[in-house]
Amino acid sequence: MADYDYDLFVIGAGSGGVRAARLTALDGKKVAVAEEYRVGGTCVIRGCVPKKFMVMASEVSHTLEIAEGYGWSFDNAKFDWPTFLEAKDVEIARLSGIYAANLGKAGVELVHGRAVLKDAHTVEIVGKDRTITAENILIATGGRPWKPDELPGIEHAITSEEAFHLPELPKRILIAGGGYIAVEFAGIFAGLGVETTLIYRGPNILRGFDDDVRAHLAGEIEKRGIKVILGCQHEKIEKTDTGLVNHLENGMKLETDVVMFATGRIPYVKDLGLENAGVELNEAGAIKVDPHSRTTADNIWAIGDVTDRMNLTPVAIREAVAFHQTVYRDNPQHFDYEAVATAVFSQPPVGVVGLSEAEARRSCSNGVDVYVTRFRPMKYAFTGSDERVLMKLVVDADSQRVVGVHIVGPDSPEMIQLAAIAVKAGLTKAQWDATCAVHPTMAEELVTLKEKQSGATSAG
Repeated sequence: MADYDYDLFVIGAGSGGVRAARLTALDGKKVAVAEEYRVGGTCVIRGCVPKKFMVMASEVSHTLEIAEGYGWSFDNAKFDWPTFLEAKDVEIARLSGIYAANLGKAGVELVHGRAVLKDAHTVEIVGKDRTITAENILIATGGRPWKPDELPGIEHAITSEEAFHLPELPKRILIAGGGYIAVEFAGIFAGLGVETTLIYRGPNILRGFDDDVRAHLAGEIEKRGIKVILGCQHEKIEKTDTGLVNHLENGMKLETDVVMFATGRIPYVKDLGLENAGVELNEAGAIKVDPHSRTTADNIWAIGDVTDRMNLTPVAIREAVAFHQTVYRDNPQHFDYEAVATAVFSQPPVGVVGLSEAEARRSCSNGVDVYVTRFRPMKYAFTGSDERVLMKLVVDADSQRVVGVHIVGPDSPEMIQLAAIAVKAGLTKAQWDATCAVHPTMAEELVTLKEKQSGATSAG
């Protein structure tokens, strides 16, 4: 057997890479992980965690509006961007430190630097004059924002990564994109008092989500003061003395202080040396893997966003666990991507698990039953707000299993986590109905929906 420096070398210290490294080291294997930036990866450093802090900060303005309806009054309430940034950065540094410490406690060597494959068992740490060999290599480098480099003036635009570190809060921002990152940052900036415009080339935001969710959220975010422009995109960005002029295909010209592109993320595979090790990419530019996360090189594996399967942090962690079980526990496993719940931290937020109505109609041979309700949350009773919650259940008409749950409204991410248990377990609509409601709550609507949407059942 060949003599290697490590049993496992992991490239990328994000949530997936860290989990795989720790589990393998705790099994007594010699493990190292290389990270070119900061330990914690996209989620902890420049993704879900700092973004959630920004969401919570921006929601305060809406909370204050509601509070006034309940008799509270506030004088000179104001938001200070530098104070928030400092608090956010301190917490992110703490979390990154915990990740690094946990690696050390497990016996994992942390290599600070960019690792590049030289062959199937060898990596070079760029600029460190160090070459390392490993029996197995795991690639967990995640993804990076994409911008249309050919667009004139694109050099003046930022992505979500720069949005976490803006030196000052702009007065005006235009966000290009219609996915979850775009709508989340639109809510963040609008909530912090920034004049916010969202532009998307498609017919509606959140492509891939249920059509009722898309339409409902588009209307609700406009109620929060966000200007939404659909079916349109940039022609160019022009820098002037007073700001950035966005020239749009429909002839509009909008001047803003910041232009942010949230037009998708791509697998981070650039200059990794994949070709040196026989690791192939698929047609989408992601690392090609089998169901057990093995690449086209027998001893090299890949998990997380770099494989572009289901780009969610908890999924990357579960893929890491499956990798460890497969390779080091002689217990072949693969993650089950069916009925994975997800949340969009827009304002209001979205929680989804299972199939959209359109997907269910295609997959349920005898049609679907659809149950929908829209109502004003109780917390808005004193405010005069016309904001509405959407709840939707999609049911297989034949088996009566609830195959999709879709919620738009306050606390929907918290509700969808528990609803996901029922959907994953395959519970029927009758079993949902047999569950006693908790009153008064929004969630009780999920177990009290009785009337099918007109014309809901139809052949697939």
